[in-house]
Amino acid sequence: MAEQEEDFSSLPLPDRFQHKIWKVRKAAYEDAAKQFEVTPDEYDPAFKPFLQDPGLWKAAAADSNVAAQQDGIAALCAFLKFGGREGCTRTRSHTITPIIEKGLSSTRAATKASSLEAILLYVELDAAAPVIEEMLPAFSHKQPKVIAATIAAVTAIFHNYGCKTVDPKPVLKLLPKAFGHADKNVRAEATSLAVELYRWLREAMKPMFWGDLKPTQQTDMEVQFEKVKAEPMPKQERFLRSQQAAMSRAPAPGAEAEEEDEMEAEGVEVDVFDLAEPQDVVSKVAADFHEQLASTKWKERKEALEGLFAVLNVPRIKDGDFNEIVRGLAKCMKDANIAVVTQAAQCIEVLAKGLRKPFAKHRSVVMGPIMERLKEKKVSVSDALGLALDQVFLATSLTECLEDILEFLKHKNPAVKEGTMKFLIRCLKTTREAPIKTEVASISEAAKKLLSESQEVLRSGGAELLGTVMKIMGERAMGPYLEGLDEIRKTKIKEFFDIAEVKAKDKPKPKPAPVAAPKAAPAAATRKVVKKTTVKKPAPAPSIYAQEAPLAPQPTARSAPGSKLGSKPGGLKAPLKRVLPGPGGAASTASPARRPVARPETPEEEEAPPPPRLGAGRGLAGRSLAKAPAMGAPQSAPMSPPPSNSGMTAVERAELEELRMDKDRLLRQADDHRQERSRLNSEIQELKNQNAQLIEDHTRDVLSIKAKETQLVRARSDCEAAEAMCGQLRREMERLKRALTSAERVNGPSAGLPSPGREHNGDEAGIYRDTGMYGGGQERPGYGNARARMSYTSTLSEEKENSGDGLAGQYGRAKLSPELRNGRNSAASGSGGRNSPAPQSYSSRPIGRDPSTDSARDGGGQGVESWKRAAEVTSALKAKIEQMKARQGLSRP
Repeated sequence: MAEQEEDFSSLPLPDRFQHKIWKVRKAAYEDAAKQFEVTPDEYDPAFKPFLQDPGLWKAAAADSNVAAQQDGIAALCAFLKFGGREGCTRTRSHTITPIIEKGLSSTRAATKASSLEAILLYVELDAAAPVIEEMLPAFSHKQPKVIAATIAAVTAIFHNYGCKTVDPKPVLKLLPKAFGHADKNVRAEATSLAVELYRWLREAMKPMFWGDLKPTQQTDMEVQFEKVKAEPMPKQERFLRSQQAAMSRAPAPGAEAEEEDEMEAEGVEVDVFDLAEPQDVVSKVAADFHEQLASTKWKERKEALEGLFAVLNVPRIKDGDFNEIVRGLAKCMKDANIAVVTQAAQCIEVLAKGLRKPFAKHRSVVMGPIMERLKEKKVSVSDALGLALDQVFLATSLTECLEDILEFLKHKNPAVKEGTMKFLIRCLKTTREAPIKTEVASISEAAKKLLSESQEVLRSGGAELLGTVMKIMGERAMGPYLEGLDEIRKTKIKEFFDIAEVKAKDKPKPKPAPVAAPKAAPAAATRKVVKKTTVKKPAPAPSIYAQEAPLAPQPTARSAPGSKLGSKPGGLKAPLKRVLPGPGGAASTASPARRPVARPETPEEEEAPPPPRLGAGRGLAGRSLAKAPAMGAPQSAPMSPPPSNSGMTAVERAELEELRMDKDRLLRQADDHRQERSRLNSEIQELKNQNAQLIEDHTRDVLSIKAKETQLVRARSDCEAAEAMCGQLRREMERLKRALTSAERVNGPSAGLPSPGREHNGDEAGIYRDTGMYGGGQERPGYGNARARMSYTSTLSEEKENSGDGLAGQYGRAKLSPELRNGRNSAASGSGGRNSPAPQSYSSRPIGRDPSTDSARDGGGQGVESWKRAAEVTSALKAKIEQMKARQGLSRP
């Protein structure tokens, strides 16, 4: 057996944890616990095998042998206690279920205690939520003893860590199921858990499970609750590792006590809102709510508000679109019926209570109308309005409400002024944030005005206001605001100050931290002495100078042969003059080259170890003068001062050196900050320049775009004008085509050439028919084309009149027929310019012909010449028409 035991002990711990012999496992558990206890920190290699294989602890917690299981769970506790947070997070999911099923319900007391301690350690090392989540499924276990043990463990968790650290909502949801269990032990543990939760939550826990209990169970629970009501508020007994680290950084015991008082006060204020789940109530509001609210019958308005109150009266409301509802409730504050006003105020109260912070955006809508309605004398109405205002304030803050409150303190109605004053007093008593100085000044001015009111209620209210503010800010801070008041009023204010109960306290600004103690001191006692000297005397240099000043005449010039001042009488006075006026120590401002230290040359000095060279903390020149006697002045050694005459101990020198190092470091940091600031300023200036350049580019682009738009508008107008001109030219071309067709029909071969005897008549018909009439006003016979020519020439006349061209008078000659213009000029030069056929062919004025001129034109040669000229005009006109067609892109018909 001895050989086997030696073999077993030589095995690694993970192998022994899984051995089939329970004694080997038990010994392994014991050895592991001892090994964990002697580890220096949580990063020791002893924890590594169990972190890599967390299943080892699952087998240890659920060991089949009860004796081995006891040691296994004890080893797990040691592993968690010394292994740190990583051991907790890696093994938690593997071990909690076996501990619940086989450890908490064990028949051995030591196993149950170790199991409960392991559960509490899991909570302490990380957080409670994952542990509670692993334990809640055991509430539905098939074995009643496991359920009872689990509920007892949950009760212990709440008892040790409290409801501020452990969220009670998941447990409260499953609590009614435990009350309905058939096993009496389960019901008894459920009662204990409910009582423990009541110690922390009070009445706030009831809405979560109270309705699921039977009346007899409610009665029994009320009896249990009555026993707890008289007890003081419980305090947290165990703390998380994170909380312990925060507490270790606490500055002073007084501050810790104050923090504990605040935590205790916060524990009292746990209410239903913190535990309830948000409910969506917007969808439950009646569809015809706004129609009923606008009804002319007050009963219908009241019924609509009652229905809304039933919907809104829940512990916690999910934020939604309440704008229309809030505006309707604010409008109801002006209702003539006080029952409607009261019900609307109750709706505002429950809505603000259920929303809390999200209601702050609706404050400005309802607060003014509610305070305006404070003029009602009926107590039920004023109480409902006051409760609504209180809930509105709890959803916001004093800073947000103060402006409206101070405005209504100036109201002409005394009832409104009184109700607003009482509301402000309640706000000051319930707020947790002390008002700032400007707010204190505004409140004090308004309260001092109330002190001079004619009604006693307002005067007392003003004194109570000042007393409450004094309770928050302190008597000294309120002194300047009470100047000018008589003693009677000050006495009244002092009475309210003594009885006022507030939750906010004006905390003074923290004082600047004293000079830090040296980090590297030889011993604890020495550190205490150094701290006293550095705190009480941050600049101990004057005391050092006081000790060195009497020693100034003792050294002579003999000790200075190695210095540059040795040849001068009284050569040591110059260094002493540099030392004495120097601020911050003997070598605080002098450079290392100017800090000589006169060291003694006695045998004792040679045997003693030299003082540490501390850079700027060594004497006047920063170097030793021990070699000076070897240069020819041995007789000066007995007259050198002893080492104790320096006036500074080694600790003080170390302190001084550390302060100098800190000073240098701070100077370097200041230089770095200045450089960083310069760099940032240059970057800012560069960004400003870039921004200005971008703005300039943007402006230039905008102007360019506007210029392009203007050009586009002009181009469009030019295009429209060109299109109009094209249309005119197109119409003109059509008319010319019709005129050409008519001319071809008249001058073509189908018409036949005129006979020699009628040559004059044909010429008149072909060329000069545009006059159309004889002098007597009758049309000449045989000239059927005269009407077409006259319409053509009249059309040209209309074009000249309608055109805006400055050359409209020459339109027919200049634009249509340059050849005709040349022919006309030649004809005019040949025949006097009056009887030429060309101008009469394109004239728009009807000219009456004289028979004498017609007869003068008759002649054979003259007629042939006129016929040729007409042919030339016709060909020129055809060429011009073809050119116009080519320009317009039209095809010849």
